[in-house]
Amino acid sequence: MTVKDDSFTDWKNREEIAESMIPMIGRLHRERDVTVLLHSRSLVNKSVVSILKTHRFARQIAGEELSVTDTLPFLQALTTLDLGPSQIDIGMLAATYRTDDRGLTVQEFTADAVAGATGANKIEIEGGEGRDVVLYGFGRIGRLVARLLIEKAGSGNGLRLRAIVVRGGGGRASEDLVKRASLLRRDSIHGQFQGTITVDEASSTIFANGNAIKVIYANDPSEVDYTAYGINNAILIDNTGKWRDREGLSQHLRPGIDKVVLTAPGKGDVPNIVHGVNHDTIKPDEQILSCASCTTNAIVPPLKAMADEYGVLRGHVETVHSFTNDQNLLDNYHKADRRGRSAPLNMVITETGAASAVAKALPDLKAPITGSSIRVPVPDVSIAILSLRLGRETDREEVLDYLRNVSLTSPLKRQIDFTTAPDAVSSDFIGSRHASIIDAGPTRVDGDNAILYLWYDNEFGYSCQVIRVVQHVSGVEYPTFPSPAV
Repeated sequence: MTVKDDSFTDWKNREEIAESMIPMIGRLHRERDVTVLLHSRSLVNKSVVSILKTHRFARQIAGEELSVTDTLPFLQALTTLDLGPSQIDIGMLAATYRTDDRGLTVQEFTADAVAGATGANKIEIEGGEGRDVVLYGFGRIGRLVARLLIEKAGSGNGLRLRAIVVRGGGGRASEDLVKRASLLRRDSIHGQFQGTITVDEASSTIFANGNAIKVIYANDPSEVDYTAYGINNAILIDNTGKWRDREGLSQHLRPGIDKVVLTAPGKGDVPNIVHGVNHDTIKPDEQILSCASCTTNAIVPPLKAMADEYGVLRGHVETVHSFTNDQNLLDNYHKADRRGRSAPLNMVITETGAASAVAKALPDLKAPITGSSIRVPVPDVSIAILSLRLGRETDREEVLDYLRNVSLTSPLKRQIDFTTAPDAVSSDFIGSRHASIIDAGPTRVDGDNAILYLWYDNEFGYSCQVIRVVQHVSGVEYPTFPSPAV
């Protein structure tokens, strides 16, 4: 048999193993609210090829590809355990098992590693039902958040998207409903919705993968009584950005709504939360909070990582940002100085509030951080160039090794990704679930000066951060096993 034949046979064998993993991953997710991860990447609802590609990511850890033959025994062991809601990383299980010297079997090791999610330690969802969620606004971020909520519905014990509130359309309500469902179904950047979507015009309801989502028409928060739709104790996600201070956002605290989460920088005393960095500071009785901006979420996690290890004396961030819907397609009047010029035809210098927002997310960081921004003619994915004056001297190799390990094993591994691809470009990061991706190639370090290049999907990656905050405040942010290093 030739080398070519051996390679093809090996591929077919791995395909077969990956196929056998899919129903196990699916049952764990649907029946027990267990999300199976592989080095922080979800394997739920993934295809055979996607599972195999995700395993190749492990080359960044050990320098060689992680095989499904390595992870399958751990997945099989999980199916035999009395698991409660959790996230379990079979890639980390396989990696830590190699270094374990206790002589345990895979079954024994797995049971010990996830003991916090089994038996008496299991999380119990009160009433066996999930937390109601309402989307106020259904634009770019609103639709992506909707996709994520539907994807994460699992057994129904987590977050449940119950309703979407939009302004009353000028035409027939049925036409408006069909158009909004179509925008959820197809997206020019993020592709097709993974599942089925139907519309019931009589009840003004969108059914997405079995989730019944009521579409409510209102021009003002005061017009809606959510309890009339069977919605109670819900978290409302405001995707409009129309109100950003406590007074304005408090209008959403209507019957049926318990908390309000803003998908834009909050003003005044509204807490600006970057999940992974300061989400644990949210007070249990806080009813109004902000998820800050996409750029703030991109720069704060790596900034925290650098400050923790090297100290940061000062910094500047330059964002090269994709254009957004608040710009004009062609030259036209705009209240901002330059955003009225054609977005797809120009680079547009504009402002960013991300630098000033750092102080809210990292109050202990006393270093001054400045920022500026340029909008460029791409529809999604941006890059932040973070220039730092460090508290001590270092070199490029040390910084890259440190940040690579942060992205793999630290509590920030859901926020920070890392790439060494020499030909990476912006479109490669469409659909990334991380807040930012460190590009190793252009990283520069000279003594106490460091320049980091941070890619981020300013739509989808940010939406994932929003969902993480909502999961946290709702009490359905399930623990991850094995626990990341602190």
